[in-house]
Amino acid sequence: MEYKDEIEKRCTLKLRELKKELPDFVDEFFMSIAEITSIRTRVGYAYDLKIFFNYLMENCDAFKDVYINQIDCTHMNKIKAVDINRFLEYLSYYVKTNDDGEIVEITNRERGKSRKLSAVRRLFNYLYRVEKVSSNPGELIETPKIHDREIIRLEPNEVAVLLDEVEKGDNLTKRQKKWHEHTKIRDLAIVTLLLGTGMRVSECVGINICDVDFETNGVKIVRKGGKEAVVYFSDEVADALDAYFDEREEIIAKEGHEDALFLSLQKKRITDRAIQKLVKKYSECVINFKKISPHKLRSTYGTSLYMESGDIYLVADVLGHANVDTTTKHYAQMQDSRRRSAAKYVKLREK
Repeated sequence: MEYKDEIEKRCTLKLRELKKELPDFVDEFFMSIAEITSIRTRVGYAYDLKIFFNYLMENCDAFKDVYINQIDCTHMNKIKAVDINRFLEYLSYYVKTNDDGEIVEITNRERGKSRKLSAVRRLFNYLYRVEKVSSNPGELIETPKIHDREIIRLEPNEVAVLLDEVEKGDNLTKRQKKWHEHTKIRDLAIVTLLLGTGMRVSECVGINICDVDFETNGVKIVRKGGKEAVVYFSDEVADALDAYFDEREEIIAKEGHEDALFLSLQKKRITDRAIQKLVKKYSECVINFKKISPHKLRSTYGTSLYMESGDIYLVADVLGHANVDTTTKHYAQMQDSRRRSAAKYVKLREK
């Protein structure tokens, strides 16, 4: 089974499980957006709406003594804009009990609040459109202002130091060095590929052996939304991949994982989480004052490509951004830096 099909299947089962815990009209809402959203988006909405309904049951009189799957459109008609605004304020900090009975503190910043507000708004838009509610309070809510975050990326010397650490493991603990002997070739191939292409972790995880073409130095990946694309890599990345291919040919993968390029020590397709952990492990050994994640490696590639090419459309295309505005906003700091540098190039009078 293709990796993207496996993910689709897993998310579909998770959505079905979540819908059992939600009001009946939410299922109708999901059916209405099935053709225009990804299954991952709908799973995210399901989680966010569950938080919203739990908040209402705990904090709104109209929802007292009502189980979540008993909520109907009569209850939804009683929700006012102020209730949604109070929900957004609640998201700043709240506590919940996890499956192990432990108390967990939850916080949300602007981006987290915006995502949850988006789920609530889309639900109300649907209910209002099909005349299940008489008003649409979601339209009255201001979207939380999202402040631009500084791009955290690696400097060229930090890239070199990180790759050296992945290759040699000099600063790892004694226990980590033991495992490093088994994974260093794979880990170097993964980190080099992320730094050399800017691909997402999910895209890297989904690569199959047959997706890599050393003739063109290209690798086929599955972007967000299921669209396939080919990204190209340098000879340095090719060398790291080639070394891993020699190792990969000797590994007999577990059933169902035979096609996967990158494998875990359990001989199964490596997970997003495993790659996040290995990047963190190596970076913490050699890079101070920066929390480096796979996404920061992606930012490093995007920044380097933009500084070298000055072509924001090229960066957007290679990174797989559906809208160039996303790229422009993300790299606005560098655009400003380039504009400032323009002042040095034009001389009015020789001194």
